[in-house]
Parts: sequence; structure tokens; C-alpha cells
Amino acid sequence: MCFHWLKFKNLNIVSLVLIQSIPLFAQVASRETGAITLNGLTHPIEKKTYVTTPVVRLEWMEDGSLIQTEMDKRGVTLLKVNPSSWVKTPLFSSDLLIESLTKAGAPEVSAKRSLARAQFTWNQSRNGFLVTIDENIFLVDLVSLKAKQLTFSSGSKDEPSFSPSGKHIAFLKGNDLFISSIETPREIGLTTGGSDTIFNGRLNWVYMEELYGRGNVKGYWWNPDGTSIAYLSLDETQVPIHTLTDDRGLRQIKKETRYPQAGDPNPIVKLGLVSIDKPKFTQWISDPYPNQEILIVQVGFTPNGDLLASYQNRIQTWLDLRLFPKNNVGQSLVLIREQSKAWQERLPLPVFLSDGSFLWESDRTGFRHLYRYTAKGQLINAVTQGEWNAEFQGLHPMNDRVYFSSSERIATGQDSYSIRIDGTNKTRLTQERGFHQTRWNPQFTLFIDQWSHAEAAPKVALRDERGEILRLIDQGTMTDIKWGTVRFQQVPTRDGFLMETMLVLPPDMIPGKKYPVFQHVYGGPNAPQVLDRWNSSMLWFHFLAQQGYIVWVCDNRSATNKGVQSAHPIYKNMGSLELQDQLDGLQWLGQQGFADMSRVALEGWSYGGYLTAFALTHSSAWKLGIVGAPVTDWRYYDSIYTERYMDLPQNNPKGYEASSVIQSASNLQGKILILHGTMDDNVHPINSISLINKLQEANKPYDFQIFPGSDHGVRFPSQIHSRQMKIWSFIQSNL
Repeated sequence: MCFHWLKFKNLNIVSLVLIQSIPLFAQVASRETGAITLNGLTHPIEKKTYVTTPVVRLEWMEDGSLIQTEMDKRGVTLLKVNPSSWVKTPLFSSDLLIESLTKAGAPEVSAKRSLARAQFTWNQSRNGFLVTIDENIFLVDLVSLKAKQLTFSSGSKDEPSFSPSGKHIAFLKGNDLFISSIETPREIGLTTGGSDTIFNGRLNWVYMEELYGRGNVKGYWWNPDGTSIAYLSLDETQVPIHTLTDDRGLRQIKKETRYPQAGDPNPIVKLGLVSIDKPKFTQWISDPYPNQEILIVQVGFTPNGDLLASYQNRIQTWLDLRLFPKNNVGQSLVLIREQSKAWQERLPLPVFLSDGSFLWESDRTGFRHLYRYTAKGQLINAVTQGEWNAEFQGLHPMNDRVYFSSSERIATGQDSYSIRIDGTNKTRLTQERGFHQTRWNPQFTLFIDQWSHAEAAPKVALRDERGEILRLIDQGTMTDIKWGTVRFQQVPTRDGFLMETMLVLPPDMIPGKKYPVFQHVYGGPNAPQVLDRWNSSMLWFHFLAQQGYIVWVCDNRSATNKGVQSAHPIYKNMGSLELQDQLDGLQWLGQQGFADMSRVALEGWSYGGYLTAFALTHSSAWKLGIVGAPVTDWRYYDSIYTERYMDLPQNNPKGYEASSVIQSASNLQGKILILHGTMDDNVHPINSISLINKLQEANKPYDFQIFPGSDHGVRFPSQIHSRQMKIWSFIQSNL
């Protein structure tokens, strides 16, 4: 689902390392005041730096060296870094980059603007990258130190990528797939028929948001030798249109998106193969499930060129990994079927070893673990096991060791591990407290580690294969002020489940005094907030602590990421168990003696907004609630996310009714502040408007703030400050 403005995300680092420290906020904080101010946090002009955090801008090259991207007022400079000596050799100065691109045909002003975004697509060897300038794609070659224009037409070119051979690029233009040769650039359309409702190689909204990742519209994949491309074709002709209106100007601007709500027709998906030598001829893969609505949730290839695809049924209770032999894609073999009595999570594609066997991630034990299979899909052994989740990081070139991350040591942290392929000799490689995000060099002899904990700014280090720090590359700083006290605590539910919680206590607490409580919640499935890592939301929490509020964050069991076995109990009945767990957490907090339980505020955004509104309409434990961009009835939200957890509305009418905030609006307890962007194409404003309508019918008072032009996240600096001012004023007036 759902964006959350305070949401911690467990993101893999895509391009690593860093050399500058940039402030989380723009100007230097006043060390004389000793306090965080609201203007210092969010004011567009008066923002201050309370914490600096390293900027991650290093790429491992094929030869084991690093490419560092430096940015300053002059522009972008590329340096080659020797990881042993840390000697840096200039590759491209900002002036040389601009000169090369302008010689290749790019306007100078546009080239500077595009380079400043530092959004590059690297080739496999990391010795060249693509950059888009004024709707056309340019290649920058770090070997020849020259640039080359590869496309020459109007119209946006999206999701460019190199072929594995490095001889071609592919990209999306409109809703069709194109290629261009690097040696003799010429745009060639591989697909035809793309339209407002037919997407060839481009993901539509719901596939992008719920399956392949927000912001990623790339729905095509090169085969290993770069001779053909697999792609998804999505037909959303039957998907209902949802209209948003931007009313900020003299004339209303409409934005129409085909958006399947729960139970609506989904886009019809097909999988095709197209050869770069036979453009506009697609070999369609026969649908293995002709009598079912299906989702295609992963696509890729084996090292020898066989096509792979993962299929799920519409309500996502099973997943099939299918192999289509390259010499006969009309036939397919189910290598693995994963099935669940609740929902089956989307899983990564397998990673193949040189002998044809492969590694596969599965939740079959209730926790995510790695397994090794034969080429024909027969289980060889479990590589990892235990009551914790493992996430694959890499495979040693010798195929004898696997690298993964997990929270085995502590549920609120993350560490990097290595283990033999047979599941023996597991070794933890990161020892320091906190949350570690790592990226290995191609040889698996060195890795970059970025880590932090809730009371320390991030650090970045170069480590060897045993985890020993070879070089501290950079570290953030924290202003010398009175920070609150951070405590992590496991809190039992009434049936004995241990929830993870975090407290931020006011500095210089007075023994015996009871303090009002500000509680933050997200609560969505497998989306923990209680993580021992630094995040910019911690500044807001410390501001509140300095103002005399206890900050309380509690992950209900389904949000803890302690395996799907912890999340599955909410199946077909969102809201109720999450609320029960949150009430158990509040009961524990009240027993500690320092919290004024008559003055507790609850705040959340997106799923957290839903859970806040649900809590205020199904209990009386909170004095006020701050409800950001909430789902208020699951029939309003998109099909793929909602049906995963709730089934179809026609199959589960009682569950949908029981989970609805709108149906219980007349039971509102406490004060409520509702916040929503007018252009939210994820959780539509209809959710908040429908709730307000029911509150008005029930004669229930409410506060409401809209953010004109903003989508699911409040976008504009002035609006971010306005939001925080409104929230702070609401707290002061009502808590």
C-alpha cells in the first residue's frame, strides 16, 4: 500500500557510498537554544540542521574499484576510488561532463540540470551510464571520456536500460517498447498498439504500486544474451476511471487514472517475447490459467536463457514459479508452488548457481528463509532456518557461500550474515548496535556498510569479508542539545505475543510526574515502525519530548515483520486485532507510572491514518486522533492490495463492513483532525470526504486540512510546514 510520512522503510541500498554529509534540514541549528523548534524542523526558510547524515553515492565497478559521484555548486564530478588505498582518480570533472554532452548535442543548460539530479542508469561493467536530457537519452562512456546521443525524437523516454551485451538500450516511449543501437543509434519500435489503455512494457498504476514498486513503471526484461526482451502487456480498458481535480488555478485541471477498487475488473495481463531482430512481432506466452484471473508478479530469465515468470491468483493465496524453455516457450513447468491459508506474499525470482541449482526464498515455515533446489525444482536443503526472516544479499562467485540480512540478533535491528550453501557455518558480519544496510563488491571480498541506531547518526564504513572495518568513510553528527531518552521494550499482548515498542521520554523527567502521550502508529502488514535506526522522524519525536510529551510507538503483531505467521491473523478482518494489540500496549504503558492515560493522542498516515480513525471509532482510549490520508472503507482502496488481505468484497461482506471506519463514524470518541492531499491518486480523497459526510450526519465535530495539489505525501515545503503547525496547534489545544 501506502506511503507514510514518518514511515521507516527497510530499503536495500541501490547505489552506495557517500562522501559529503548533507543536513537533514538546511541551515545550521542554533547551539545556544538547546532545543528543537518547529520552525527549525519544517520552515521553508528557517530550517536548521540538527543532524547530518552521509550521502550515499558510490557504485562498485566490475573490477572491484568504486565510482564516486561528487556534487557541488559547479555540478557533478566522477572519481574512481581504489578501495585499498582510497586514492581517488578523477574520471570526469563537471566541466568535462558538460563539454562532452554539449559536443554530443545536448543543450548546456539542460545538461547541467539533468546531471544535477544524478539519476544515472549504469551498464553492467559500471564503465558507462545513460542520462536523459530534454527527453532524449545520452550515453556517457567512462573509458573514452566521450558522450553520445542515442535518441533523437520528441516525447518522454522512460526506464532506459542497457542490454546485457552493452550493444543496445531499451526504453519506453508512450506505452510502447523501443530499442536503439549504441554503435549506430536509431529508434526502433519493438511493440505496437500502445494506447491510453494498452501498456506494452510499461506498468499501469496498480501493478506499479502494489507489485513492482512505487515509481517503477518498467515492465520489460532483457534475456541474458541481449537478443530478445520479455514484457508485460496490460489492458485496462475495463478498469474504472477515477478522476481527481486540481483546483489551484483559474481553470480546473482533471487527472484521470484507471484505478481498480476492491472487486473491480483488474487489468488483463499478457506476457510476450520480442526479438530485437524481429521488431513488432511478439510471441505471446500461452496463459497457463485460462479459466482464472491471474497476476504476473515476477518476470526474468535463467542464466541459459529460459524464461521465468511467477503467477498468482487474483486474491493471492498461491504463487507458481514457472519455467518456459527457450526452445519451446509454448510449454512450461511449475518449478515451485507456494500456498497459504491466508495470503501468499510476492517472492523474489530464484538465484541460480553454476551447476543449475537455485536459491529460493519462501515463507512456508511462517518466516522468510532461503532454500536450495535442483534445476528441476526438487528441494536439496534449507540454507537458513529459525524464527526470524532472511533476505538474500548475494552469492559468492565460488558458489559456496550465501550472504543475507536478518533480524535474528534483535527484532528491531538488521545485520549482515554469511552462511555456507549447505546451511552450515553461519557468521554474523556486523556487530554494532542498530540497523545495517550493506552492498558487496562483485568479488565478495569487501562491502560497504551504512548503519545507525535510534540515538546515533548514520555511519558508513568499508569492511572486509569478515566484517572488519577497514575504513570509516563518513559519519553523521548530532547537535549538542538535550535529546530525549530512547527506550526499546518488548510488551506482551493478552495472549502472550511480544510486541516491539519504542519510547522517547522527555529530558530531565521529574519522578512521580505524569506526562501526556503522543502515540505514532502505522500498523500495516509487515511494516514495522519500531526499528533501532536513525530516521528524520526522530527529530519530530524529540521535539515533542522536549515539549514535555512522552512519544510512544507500538508495532501491533501484524506490523512487526516477525514472519507472516504474525501477520496472517488479521486475514479478512483488518482493524480489529490491530486495535486490540494497541490497547494492550496502552495498558502496559499506563502501568509504568509516568504516563497520563487521560491525555493520549494517536497519529498515523495512510494505513496509520486508517488505524487511527478505526481506533477513535471503536474505542475511547485516545483523547484525540490525527488522521492522515486514511483508507476509511476498504472497498475504496485498490484491488491488488486490499484483496490480498481481505479477499473479494462479495466473498467477505462481513469483514469489509466490520473493518469500515465510515460504518462506525457515529461512534467517534475524542477529537479528530483529518489531513489529505487533493491529488492523492493512491488513497483517494473520497476516503476522507466520505468519513466527513458521515461525521456530519452524526453531528460529530471534526477538524480538516487539505493540501492543494499534493498527492499521497505532502509535497510542497510550505504545506509540510503548514501541516506540522496544524498538528502542533491541534495537540496543544486538545491534549
